[in-house]
Amino acid sequence: MRKQLDFLVLISYCSLIYWLSAQSVLPGTDLFENEDKLQHFLAYAIMGICAWRVLRHFMHNSLLLMILSFGFCSLYGLSDEWHQSFVMGRTPSSMDWLADSFGGLLASIACGWQHKKTI
Repeated sequence: MRKQLDFLVLISYCSLIYWLSAQSVLPGTDLFENEDKLQHFLAYAIMGICAWRVLRHFMHNSLLLMILSFGFCSLYGLSDEWHQSFVMGRTPSSMDWLADSFGGLLASIACGWQHKKTI
């Protein structure tokens, strides 16, 4: 049951990001410069945790889990930026993709560290 729930959470979260990327304009607060990079970082850090939770059902090697969950986030971020290139009012950004990738990387490292700590 937990495996199905983890899958559902990851698929739902990825769908939410896809839906948000399909919007021409997103509401924003603009509290500081490059706030969107922090939002990308945090969104993909959450995705990294979700990906880790799904992948842990199939393997137990912490390093491999880190690599695959990071890879998933980075590739999804890349596909998200490509998707935005087709949405009127949106433009792809390599800096957004970098923020996505770093968020996924940090979450993957944190999950790997926590996993090793509990073994």
